Amino acid sequence: MSRFQVDAVIEDLDKAMVKLREAMAGIQVRTAGFKKEHDELARKMADYKVDLEDAAPHIKVS
Repeated sequence: MSRFQVDAVIEDLDKAMVKLREAMAGIQVRTAGFKKEHDELARKMADYKVDLEDAAPHIKVS
């Protein structure tokens, strides 16, 4: 995976999280019980994004 591909994955993750935020705007989050799951997903995706950004310079292109 090249740096360009890593950047594309990170950009796609950002777009997906924006779409999730927009979709959640219309839901009664607290009453429907989605708040906890949403927060956990957002936190895990942020962790993944940071890990991917940190690993990107060390990924060798073959």
